[in-house]
Amino acid sequence: MRVRARFDLRYQFQSKGHKLISVMNPTQSWRPTAAPAHLKARASLLRDIRDYFSAQDVMEVETPLISMAGNTDPEIQSIQIDSGGYLRTSPEFALKRLLAAGSGDIFELGRVFRANESGRCHNPEFTLLEWYRTDFSYLQLMKEVAVLVRHCGRGKFDQWPQQRLTYRELFLHYLKLDPFTANEQLLRSTAKKHGIHDIELERKQWLDLLISLVIQPALPKKCLTFVYDFPAEQAALARVRPEAPPLAERFELYLGCTELANGYQELTDPIEQRRRFEADNTQRENRGKASYAVDQNLLAALEHGLPECAGVALGVDRLLMAITAADTISDVTAFPFSRA
Repeated sequence: MRVRARFDLRYQFQSKGHKLISVMNPTQSWRPTAAPAHLKARASLLRDIRDYFSAQDVMEVETPLISMAGNTDPEIQSIQIDSGGYLRTSPEFALKRLLAAGSGDIFELGRVFRANESGRCHNPEFTLLEWYRTDFSYLQLMKEVAVLVRHCGRGKFDQWPQQRLTYRELFLHYLKLDPFTANEQLLRSTAKKHGIHDIELERKQWLDLLISLVIQPALPKKCLTFVYDFPAEQAALARVRPEAPPLAERFELYLGCTELANGYQELTDPIEQRRRFEADNTQRENRGKASYAVDQNLLAALEHGLPECAGVALGVDRLLMAITAADTISDVTAFPFSRA
């Protein structure tokens, strides 16, 4: 459940800037928002993704859209259905259960759901590509992500350079501060210099906000930017490397200024995973949000034994927007939520 964990902050402090499509005019709202050329481009992209993984002998799988456990990530809101289950926010937990059962390298290409997500690059229902490589390091997986993006771009991204920055290097370069040592006062004052003020946030939220609203828009427009080695408190489901300070073996890819993918060296320790779930729920409760029952099936799979692996999730709609030079996600989606 790894993609787009900064949504809540982005919605609170940034204008959405997306096309609002009226549902009050049924004579027009029945029509798709994506042009035929963009629908064809989507079909080609899905085919290119499958062709790539077929050539790499990575097996396509399907997992349930409905889960009995919600997503404990404090920045993500699951959609509950009448049966008491939840629409999946990603296929991550089910895919890890397959890995623990001996599936080998796998990928899934399908729909996922997040509540309260609407904007230029956001829709409550979107297409996610998630894949796992056994015996891969997260650094190796970064290389494959770049190869896949260029493969799917069919030449569009071939001349775009690639840069890799650690999380610390990213902040030092763009904000002249060390994210591992900066206190809340320094983060707040830095945000104020960029027009963000009169708000109260936790330290992690300040860091996320500065990336989303200050650093991300300043990234090179035609470049594949990988950011890796995050603070341990942002590990999510990634393994933490015990250094000083400890580092989460995690990466994000920005295609130009757009966040596209999020990958981990996967956590295999069931005790640590349970602790993180419980910490997430505590944080949710502190923010006045509902807590969720943890996924016991995932914990049981980890206890059985998850192979050493790296995994990544990639936003297909955002990749398609870059390929087609579309302005909004509704331009590449047949029927966004406003016309669903």
